[in-house]
Amino acid sequence: MKLISYTEGPEEHLGLLISEKIYNISEAAKSLGESILPDNMNAFLRMEEDGMNIAEKIDRRIKEGVSNAIPIPGKKQIIAPVPHPSSCRDGYAFRQHVAAARRNRKLEMIPEFDEYPIFYFTNHNAVQGPGEIECMPDHFQKLDFELEVAIVIGKKGTNIRAADADKYIAGYMIMNDMSARTLQMEEMKLNLGPAKGKDFSTVIGPWLVTPDELEPFRIPPKPGHTGNNYNLKMKCFVNGSLVSEGSMGDMDWTFAEIIERCAYGTYILPGDVIGSGTVGTGCFLELNGTGKLKDPGYKEQWLQDGDLVEMEVDGLGKLSNTIKRSLSNFSILGLKKTHGTAGR
Repeated sequence: MKLISYTEGPEEHLGLLISEKIYNISEAAKSLGESILPDNMNAFLRMEEDGMNIAEKIDRRIKEGVSNAIPIPGKKQIIAPVPHPSSCRDGYAFRQHVAAARRNRKLEMIPEFDEYPIFYFTNHNAVQGPGEIECMPDHFQKLDFELEVAIVIGKKGTNIRAADADKYIAGYMIMNDMSARTLQMEEMKLNLGPAKGKDFSTVIGPWLVTPDELEPFRIPPKPGHTGNNYNLKMKCFVNGSLVSEGSMGDMDWTFAEIIERCAYGTYILPGDVIGSGTVGTGCFLELNGTGKLKDPGYKEQWLQDGDLVEMEVDGLGKLSNTIKRSLSNFSILGLKKTHGTAGR
């Protein structure tokens, strides 16, 4: 089942995507005499398994032709599948990416990576879907994409064991963890962050795919790990050129293990978004660093105004965004104090 959020005028709606047609989920429920379902993703997810079971029944009956539900007419503006997440975390699950990024900075691989999965919180109010990504001037100081997969939590829970954690996943989607690298690297010198280098845009979409649709891709987790994993090919194109290619199957830490850590001593909630972290080769920071190690004359590449970023993941669709420069000239990098003036 594919769940999709879209707008008509100023209002947000929730639909089922079936054979490239969108069916409003609330109207479809009425036409089939089912319990009324909310017309937005957040309220729908708060129904937890009850809502999902009704939606699956509607989806099945439409596909079987046992329904008089009518697809909505015209082209709609597709937005983030979960337009207003209750929170947004991002993991660090791909060893290849972590090892390459550290190697490129002439740092040894840290043993703690293999001991436990980590994550950080990012700005859940800056989540976007397909379309334009407006960036401020400082964001263009080494502006980067990050190719990831994300999950959405479908029911409330706490102190969840990894062996049980996959049952809390409502679905999967593509994630682009946009990064302003100059801002990120400057603030992380103070051992805090990432913050301003990340909080301007996190892109998810184009729709939410329920776990049952990914069963043909399911593979065992890495040895010594627990939880579902999927062999989903992941690609990123910039202006039509392939710049990154990997697989979700290369995740060293599973989403189940990341959930176990996220839910320790606190609650995860329906509508929480959790990213996988960047797949190996999945950002310009890593690609540029590797290129310069091989060739000192390597020309770095970063995202520019007008660039088209397209991410494709098997089973999850294509997420497309165009980079747009803001008309503002406001710069926080320009507000930096000189040494010795702080506190005066």
